[in-house]
Amino acid sequence: MKTAALASGPKILVHQTLPSFSIPEWAKVAGYDGVILDLQHGELGLDAACGILRSIPRDNAYAWARVGSTDPGQILRLLDSGARGIVAPTIESREQAQALVAATKYLPIGNRSMGPSRPGLYIGDSYAEAGNLAVSTIAQIETRIGVERAEEIISTPGLDSIYIGPADLAVSYGLPGRGDWDDGPVRDAIVHLRELTQAHGVTLGIYSGKSAYTAALLADGLVDYVAFGIDLVLLNRALGDNINELKTALSTRNRS
Repeated sequence: MKTAALASGPKILVHQTLPSFSIPEWAKVAGYDGVILDLQHGELGLDAACGILRSIPRDNAYAWARVGSTDPGQILRLLDSGARGIVAPTIESREQAQALVAATKYLPIGNRSMGPSRPGLYIGDSYAEAGNLAVSTIAQIETRIGVERAEEIISTPGLDSIYIGPADLAVSYGLPGRGDWDDGPVRDAIVHLRELTQAHGVTLGIYSGKSAYTAALLADGLVDYVAFGIDLVLLNRALGDNINELKTALSTRNRS
């Protein structure tokens, strides 16, 4: 059983690391499909993330959260607050993928506890079945070991998607920690993961911070979704552009 959320279209999400209720709204208005609330990196704590999730409409299938581990306690809180996808980092084995599935899916697929705290979160004759369809279980592959064991991870029953962390993946191959690789082992890994995910009916996503690289990945059909940018990086860039524009204007006036 695969979730309905990832069935259509290429989707564009943004990583949110700041405890702000406004960022999901601004992202949606700007044209993003959703957010990944990042509890692994950044300033988001569990309580803040749960509050933000409750502010996002329940029908947004791309209200996702990235956790620091497969700890079921944190995952359960996020899901009960309305997270429609859980991304777990550095998955390197089938056992870790199974633990993620167990924490995110109700019986008979997983072992998620039945304790809904947000009314009307899943609609259907069977709350458990509707919940399993509504929640995307996403394993992040970002190491050489993860790539080598990719098929055993991807074929885990109940897993919906693979998310590539290209910078960490590059570091694991002894390369600089950047994400926009057009050749070499990172590119080979992307192609390999695409072949495996298509073979097993699982979707594939990646992080990217560059427009041209993102467009090429989507145009080549290598991924189904991209997390395009991080709020802190985008804010830093906007602040830098703003002050540099002012400095240029002042310099021009001083020369005239």
